[in-house]
Amino acid sequence: MRRLCLLLVLALPFADSPRAFAAEKAEKKDAGTIAVFPLDRPVTEAPAGEDILFGSVGNETFQDLVTRMKKAGQDDEVKAVVLLPGAATLGYAQIEEMRRIMAEVQKAGKPIHVHADALSMRDYVLVSGADSISVVPEGILMVYGLRSEAPYLRGLLDLIGVTPDFMTCGDYKSAGEMFMLDGPSKQSEEMDNWLLDSLFETSVNLIAEGREVSPEKARRWIDDGLYTAARAKETGIIDTVQFRQDFVNDLKAKYGKDVEFDRKYGKKKRDEVDLSSPFGLLKLWAEILQGPSKKKSAKTAVAIIYVDGAILPGKPAPSPFGSSGIAYSEPIRKALDKAAADDSIKAVVLRVDSPGGSATASEIILDATRRVKAKKPLVVSMGNVAGSGGYYVGCASDTIFAGTATITASIGVVSGKFATTGMWNKIGITWHTNDRGANSGLFSSRNVFSEAERRQMRALMDEIYGDFKGHVVAIRGDRLKKDIDELAGGRVFTGKQALELGLVDKIGGLDDAIAHVAEEAKIDDYEIRVLPKPKTFLDMLLADLGGGDDDEETGTLSLSSAWGPRTASLFRAAMPYLEGLDPERVRAIEAAFQRLSLIEKEGVILAMPPIEIRD
Repeated sequence: MRRLCLLLVLALPFADSPRAFAAEKAEKKDAGTIAVFPLDRPVTEAPAGEDILFGSVGNETFQDLVTRMKKAGQDDEVKAVVLLPGAATLGYAQIEEMRRIMAEVQKAGKPIHVHADALSMRDYVLVSGADSISVVPEGILMVYGLRSEAPYLRGLLDLIGVTPDFMTCGDYKSAGEMFMLDGPSKQSEEMDNWLLDSLFETSVNLIAEGREVSPEKARRWIDDGLYTAARAKETGIIDTVQFRQDFVNDLKAKYGKDVEFDRKYGKKKRDEVDLSSPFGLLKLWAEILQGPSKKKSAKTAVAIIYVDGAILPGKPAPSPFGSSGIAYSEPIRKALDKAAADDSIKAVVLRVDSPGGSATASEIILDATRRVKAKKPLVVSMGNVAGSGGYYVGCASDTIFAGTATITASIGVVSGKFATTGMWNKIGITWHTNDRGANSGLFSSRNVFSEAERRQMRALMDEIYGDFKGHVVAIRGDRLKKDIDELAGGRVFTGKQALELGLVDKIGGLDDAIAHVAEEAKIDDYEIRVLPKPKTFLDMLLADLGGGDDDEETGTLSLSSAWGPRTASLFRAAMPYLEGLDPERVRAIEAAFQRLSLIEKEGVILAMPPIEIRD
């Protein structure tokens, strides 16, 4: 009772002044708004269900981010836009798309201002398109270019007594090299360099265009690399050195002392709950207990279906640690079939950000896209990566959009296994095996492939590789600028290179793909609808127990759940040698094991090598 009285007392000062509060709010609204975009949280491709219990509240999809920014450009009350670079790490294809949206906002008469504590190369490529850039005193700019890194694990495998045996179709299909060699092959080195050349050229051009300098000058800036804020200002890389409060005061002097800084501009009401307030927490808890609205929209829509992460067959199991990282074929197939059957959905965009994976799962998704295409327009929008299986799933589309910095193609297959007898011998354990059937030990970890087994595997790989190339030739036809064998073989290209070769059709981002497919469907008033609907862990658990709608499963889950048990065991055996080492590089080694652990389950996969572009 005392707590209730206290709450009432706290509320009394506001009870008799709603008009004054409303008048003050209206006055501030008349003063205009500066839309502030703090880039301080992870930006994902596919949406995930918000789960307050397991920490996924507040993350934002890339599509939501660019939609909010476009809205700011069209809003008469918005006087300017502020970007605050932080922990959000965008890929280079996403940065390129953001730059196009920034240009649209500026064209609408809304200047863009940036303030940062520090800037990396990736940050600077993005913010160099702003009207002004300010950095705090003693802030550091690390604008020193790009590098690619790929781990080679042969020495580690020798150390733990494991012998790798991997095969590929195509001299440039280098996904197995990391296990077989201690450095890149000639073809892999050549491919890495043409990719890096293209990405670096795109970055230089974006900086030069944004800062209105020549590409040569932008290259000199990058070659010098490290700057304090003061030196960066002297050089022309940034405009102002100032603390945040001075930055805010300058904006107030420019746009009016009563201008409102809206850090949640354009966010949905659910995102605007004040978690610092007990009333806000109660409101959020009430929404969680009530659950999401089951009402299905009948409004004309363009559907976005995400293939986000490694492509695997089947569907995810419920997990409280669900996150983006796996594109399961079953929920994606169901989403495509649902989009094909729903008359309110007039067109579909398949958004792909995937290094590939299962050949079977890729074929299932490709087949489902054909059923959509038979009924309504479908286009593909490639994100940062759409290679191997990630290219496979979208190649039936009439129009493929990619960013100039998208990494794509990698038309080829890979297979292999680890022989672990040497590892067991190191600890004094031997195994006795009896076989029945000429190929019973095909994927045994006892030995590398025999010549007969190798012939069997090569025949299977050649068949799948032939199907992959056949799909591309049948669909792309005379759009291909070279013979398929000159484009395939595992060769990886940037979007810019892929456009020149006829592997994609247009340079553009997700927003461009949506506009294009809406025009194809002859609609101009439509909503964007994401399928399948994102779910929380509780939603997934209820669906698994029979209490939910199985047709709307989410397709995202922690990648660790997809590890094959043998590969996971090998990685654990290697961990003692990795403990205490550079965590960024250890994660790259873990990703190498993860990406190819699918071979343990399927034998042959469509996967890219794990090329890491770093700045």
